[in-house]
Amino acid sequence: MTGPCSCADPLQQKSALVVASGGEIDELLTSVLTAGGWGVQRAADNQHALALATTEPFDLIVTGRKMLGPDDVELLHKIRSARAHVRLIILADRFTPGDVVSAMREGAFSYFSAPFDASELAEMVRAAMASPCWDDGIEVFSATPAWVRLAARCDISTADRLVQFLRGVRDPDIPEGIIFAFKEVLLNAMEYGGHFDASQHVEISFLRARRAVACRVKDPGQGFSLEELRHAAIHNPAEDLLGHVAAREAAGLRPGGFGLLLAKKLVDELIYSEQGNEVLLVKYVDPVMKTNVENGN
Repeated sequence: MTGPCSCADPLQQKSALVVASGGEIDELLTSVLTAGGWGVQRAADNQHALALATTEPFDLIVTGRKMLGPDDVELLHKIRSARAHVRLIILADRFTPGDVVSAMREGAFSYFSAPFDASELAEMVRAAMASPCWDDGIEVFSATPAWVRLAARCDISTADRLVQFLRGVRDPDIPEGIIFAFKEVLLNAMEYGGHFDASQHVEISFLRARRAVACRVKDPGQGFSLEELRHAAIHNPAEDLLGHVAAREAAGLRPGGFGLLLAKKLVDELIYSEQGNEVLLVKYVDPVMKTNVENGN
């Protein structure tokens, strides 16, 4: 993870460098950035972007989707030597999971590979704009095509960034549901285990086997028991999903357990450790394995 950074003068206009993608993407980026009061400068390609970035202190750089993933990672590496805390979002038409991992290791703010949702890109750009200064909250400990192990800072922005990175690591045959389930469990771990304390970190492993994909999440908390969550959505009967709300309101608590309930519906297995601060999500991609689990075999 990068170290602490010194924030720029808050009264000075922030600036972004956008490498040409063409068409609607360029229009979207310009609209989002200028609406936030940012100045926008354009670069024709990565070579032009590098020349500009080494002479001007841009706060955010967005690469062009016409470039390949490895080219953008190389650009990020070179810019880092001159601008250690610049926020950089990579757009790419073609990529490999290895490109995404390399981008994470180099401290990219986010990585989008085509096809991607324009609204999600806009939200990620706004998140980058909202950060007063940039230090990465994700550290990759080890990575192979089948197993990525990392740590993530306990804050919502880092969770959103990590989810987008995992979309890139995920193979096309892996259902999007595993990503949604992972996000719910991750936010639960950051909120209840890490108390959204930016000095705390959650440990994550993402594994891809021949017949299944699995996510392991370990939070820094003391853990809990599912049996102790008597008044939570996960324990409500199917005909009364809001039955826990009144009991929690009486105790001065907000409704809870919906994230775990959603995660349980989206994966084939949800397994907690004895202490309760580690959870393993398993989704079978082999139809035979999935059928066996559904039949209780």
